[in-house]
Amino acid sequence: MWTEVERAAEAAAGRSIADLFETAGRAEAFSVRFDGMLLDYSKTALDEDARAALVQLAGAAGVAARRAAMFDGQPINETEGRAVLHSALRNLSGGAVMVEGEDIMPGIHATRARMAAFAEEIRQGSITDVINIGIGGSHLGPEMAVRALSPYHDGPRCHFVSNVDGADIADTLCGLDPATTLVIVASKTFTTIETMTNAATARAWMERAGVEPGPQFAALSSALEKTADWGIDPARVFGFGDYVGGRYSVWGPIGLAVMIAIGPERFEEFLTGAEAMDRHFLDAEPLENMPLMLALVGLWHHQGIGYGTRAVLPYDQRLARLPAYLQQLEMESNGKRVRMDGAPLTRPSGPVVWGEPGTNGQHAFYQLIHQGTAVVPCEFLVAAEGHEPDLAHHHRLLVANCLAQSEALMRGRGIDEARALMCEAGFAGAELERQAAHRVFPGNRPSVTLAYDRLTPRRLGQIVALYEHRVFVEGVILGINSFDQWGVELGKVLAGEMVPLLEGSDTTRKDGSTRQLVHFCKSYTG
Repeated sequence: MWTEVERAAEAAAGRSIADLFETAGRAEAFSVRFDGMLLDYSKTALDEDARAALVQLAGAAGVAARRAAMFDGQPINETEGRAVLHSALRNLSGGAVMVEGEDIMPGIHATRARMAAFAEEIRQGSITDVINIGIGGSHLGPEMAVRALSPYHDGPRCHFVSNVDGADIADTLCGLDPATTLVIVASKTFTTIETMTNAATARAWMERAGVEPGPQFAALSSALEKTADWGIDPARVFGFGDYVGGRYSVWGPIGLAVMIAIGPERFEEFLTGAEAMDRHFLDAEPLENMPLMLALVGLWHHQGIGYGTRAVLPYDQRLARLPAYLQQLEMESNGKRVRMDGAPLTRPSGPVVWGEPGTNGQHAFYQLIHQGTAVVPCEFLVAAEGHEPDLAHHHRLLVANCLAQSEALMRGRGIDEARALMCEAGFAGAELERQAAHRVFPGNRPSVTLAYDRLTPRRLGQIVALYEHRVFVEGVILGINSFDQWGVELGKVLAGEMVPLLEGSDTTRKDGSTRQLVHFCKSYTG
């Protein structure tokens, strides 16, 4: 079925996106609406034939069957022999979810109830600051969500530490009171080197201040013996099954900082939004299925046409960490080189995902997006209304900028229009031509816009679940496992071997570059 997609991509070469709007109803036909959200992918080179080829591709790849297998708890993470059930963490209204003959829902409900009780205890107590220490998904997820939901943040201040660079933990601890600080250590195994190094530093900070660390710590871990060795009360330890991967884990215990920040009721609204997207993903027909269509557009741009990167551009300052979150979600999930059966991929895997909030990006990298030689498909996110009624004029300007950027990418500016502008500016002859050339915008550059009413906990849950399912669909069609991450292992192993070298061990077995760098660093540290 890829052959049909490739033919459609060849037919689309040089096609004018703007001309596609000469067909009545283009915008409505190439959009998906769901529960206060609008996904508009009409500003792409997709026509009906190309879209039909992509839908057929999804059918041939078995997306529907694989989707059912995931929600049913089958071990679709085949390299690790695990189920993939982050959806169970937000299964608020559904029934049993079976894993190896056991219903996991009672345990999930019990853990969430304990989290809620603990969160309320912290919210009503003397704690003023919460430090979440994690890395990867146990950092990016809660940090992104707490920042996104700041209008609902009525609990203690939340801080996030992930980098083993001592500057991260040092800067975070500076100015905090150990006696009124809760430290959440997020590590399923309680062995993650970066996380445990930072946790040990936080514990030493408390001990130096004469504060008993045990009562000031909570753990998001399944390693009860190790958390007990740290003196953490089992009532403050919240575990989760190996059917939840780190980058998909904000819905459960890893989201404890979010629950403390916004309260258990708002956190449940966050889960409700994600659950609604799950139901939609399961039930909606292909052309009305938002995650499926978002995935197919992504495949069209990267694997079909060959665009190498994807820019995520939220016009919402509170979603500043969403591009980084989605960068991990997409690139750690689908940045693979072999299929599920171990055979090499015959086409590109996931794209490079990057981005920053608008309007800041407009005064930074949008120059390349508009006039650079590489085409970068853009994904805009924007809310119809903000949370600051007294600053409604700010929000109108924000929305205007977002909509204008997608229009400008599509429309561009031709040489004749540029010449007319320069003529009005008083230029003539060769100088007019030179000046006009600099003001040409190629245009015909694709974008997708996800618009929604307002960034609420429910809406954020929907947005994050939308992108999770998008990654799943792309992975199924590519035939890869989106739920392992072996690519992070080798560097960890070599880092463990490198520490003794920096402490004085023999470096002769390393390559010349590594030896040189080790010796350079040691020359300053002794």
